[in-house]
Amino acid sequence: MESPHLHDDAFARQVADRLKSLRTERGWSLDELATRSGVSRATLSRMENAEVSPTAQALGRLCAAYGLTMSRLMRMVEERFEPLVKTGAQPVWEDRSAGFTRRSLSPPAATLAGEVLECELRAGTRIDYPLPPRPGLEHHLLLREGALLLTIEGRRHDLVPGDCLRYQLHGESRFETPDDMGAKYLLFIV
Repeated sequence: MESPHLHDDAFARQVADRLKSLRTERGWSLDELATRSGVSRATLSRMENAEVSPTAQALGRLCAAYGLTMSRLMRMVEERFEPLVKTGAQPVWEDRSAGFTRRSLSPPAATLAGEVLECELRAGTRIDYPLPPRPGLEHHLLLREGALLLTIEGRRHDLVPGDCLRYQLHGESRFETPDDMGAKYLLFIV
């Protein structure tokens, strides 16, 4: 089974449909969601109509507005749960413009709290998340390759391979790689 990618038309349409249903389930207008998320009304409309693929930053803002992790949103898009997730069935999401790829190694399920993500940032990448998807969400980030500067609520952490940063997220975060080196890491979310 081939992994779904956000840039694939069918998967992009499923993401667009889910984003629209999340908004309508809450009874929010596009204007209200724009205010809550900080994503422009025009961009929201284009995402919901699958005219553009959302960036990592836009999805992060939407997930914060909805109180969901990005993995939970992707899980809602896929609408299936398998206890064994084979490599080819692990959903992969890419934000090519930002240089960010994330593979959901253990997609979340309604009855399970934790999830594991394998992420890659290309050299010279910076992604800002103004709010966590859920305040107090516990993260364990293990850097496997490269270099990563992670700023959590104003506190800077320079990571090298083998470092594990554990934190609970209550505010903004920033992921950055140096101009000459990318990063590959595992992210455990509880």
